[in-house]
Amino acid sequence: MTDWTDPDTFAQVLEHVETKEKGNCFEDFEEGDVIEHDPGLTLTQFGNESWMSQTLNHDPAYWRSDAAAERGFDEPPVHPDYLTAATLGITVEDLSEKGGYFLGRTDVRFPTAPVYTGTELHVESEVVNRATSSSRPEYGIVSWRTRGKDAETGDVLCSYERTNMIPRREPMATDGSGERTDGSRSSSELRSDGGAATAEDDGDDGPELPEEFIAPEGGYFEDFVGALEEADDENAAVAYRHERGRTQDDVTVASLPLSTLNTAKQHHNVDVMSDSPSGSIVTYGDVTRSTALGHARSDEETWREVGFDDESFHTFVAVGDTVYAFTRVLEAEADASSEEAGTVTFEHIAFNQDDEPVYSGTRTAEIRKRSN
Repeated sequence: MTDWTDPDTFAQVLEHVETKEKGNCFEDFEEGDVIEHDPGLTLTQFGNESWMSQTLNHDPAYWRSDAAAERGFDEPPVHPDYLTAATLGITVEDLSEKGGYFLGRTDVRFPTAPVYTGTELHVESEVVNRATSSSRPEYGIVSWRTRGKDAETGDVLCSYERTNMIPRREPMATDGSGERTDGSRSSSELRSDGGAATAEDDGDDGPELPEEFIAPEGGYFEDFVGALEEADDENAAVAYRHERGRTQDDVTVASLPLSTLNTAKQHHNVDVMSDSPSGSIVTYGDVTRSTALGHARSDEETWREVGFDDESFHTFVAVGDTVYAFTRVLEAEADASSEEAGTVTFEHIAFNQDDEPVYSGTRTAEIRKRSN
């Protein structure tokens, strides 16, 4: 009688049986397809506070009832970073579990805000574009418009467009003219590592940096306006770094993504990732992003989050890496949803202990006015 648990016997069995694979390949996506993601979750106080505490997002309006009331909330709401991460996490099983590079995300918006704990989240994604990678024929490029909805009312709570490289079942061949034989469009705007292409070297000696860097004196709207006005009078930029850093550990790398139903093996399967460039599991991009944003928010008087654009992830972050943040203030205007605040647009860059950028994006937020 065969002992199936004998190590040698079992090893032979594993060599012959089929593996039931997870995830979809590039060929499975067609423009116009709408995917209703089966997983869903309830946005809980525990999940919200776990995310915020581990990423150093300590805005009291999301923690204390009195601070929430001052901000016009009925109770401490779900933090936009947790909502964004949960919306994306639910999609991974259907969209990107096969792996591939996360090329970017833009037009992140929160049409129904605030969102409160106890809300059941349902997510759908529409394929808005598919293209062939000119640099990696074994991958295709897919963009989706994703909407996280209140399962009860159908109201859109979070929406964005993201783009990934997705493995193909078979590498793409061309007909010799540069045209793809499957009729998909070709994209040449990628480096071999999957990041955005950079401009060709035009012979310049180096980057043209401003003569001076200015930091705002405080975190109120007026402080950002004053710094921008000072920079306009000189060859200067309003740009500064934040002191706090957060070293990545098992909780941030594995626990937080799993809590959002993110099934990507990059975040929890050490065995598979041992042969990857990182050599081990890596941090969920939304953890890296939220950590850097938490550092930035600690130096401002945030009133409301408006949205995010042009988000990119430049290299992986692993256990033991430390995430820091840098901010450049782009513009400020007095109009906002409340007279209590003005609107400021920032560029945030997360970087590691070796001063390498790991994330960048443009953020628009309402910042409290000192006069109120």
